[in-house]
Amino acid sequence: MADHAADKLALRELVETYAHGADRRKPELVAAQFHPEGRLVVQRDPGAEPAVRTGREQIAAAMKGLERYIATQHLVANQLVAFDGDRAEGETYCTAHHIYEDESGVRRDRVMAVRYLDVYVRTDEGWRIETRSLHCDWVQDLPLFVASS
Repeated sequence: MADHAADKLALRELVETYAHGADRRKPELVAAQFHPEGRLVVQRDPGAEPAVRTGREQIAAAMKGLERYIATQHLVANQLVAFDGDRAEGETYCTAHHIYEDESGVRRDRVMAVRYLDVYVRTDEGWRIETRSLHCDWVQDLPLFVASS
């Protein structure tokens, strides 16, 4: 059985860089985590029809949609990966917070429980996402509580 410790670490860094790029509004950084012809398949709400973006340009454009939020925070949790040579499949859990202001001026937190179902490929650039399917298991929308100091 091959020891994939270095590959697992590289894939963990890949998904954490994706989250960092999303939260810091760096759409080109997010897109760079994908294979040049990579696909991002997003299901924003449970049961909704998924949106598909193909290629780094379309993926970067899709990530610009996060600019509608005051802030986001993607908390990457467990990641399971199975390797097959220079390819791998993974499932990564993430809790994604999306802070916005509603029409009455109240700040809210749209929390999404996300599972990324990924296909990775080793390239000359290192490991890259070939296909990322974002599945939302549940959504919770709450008023944002800000503690006074």
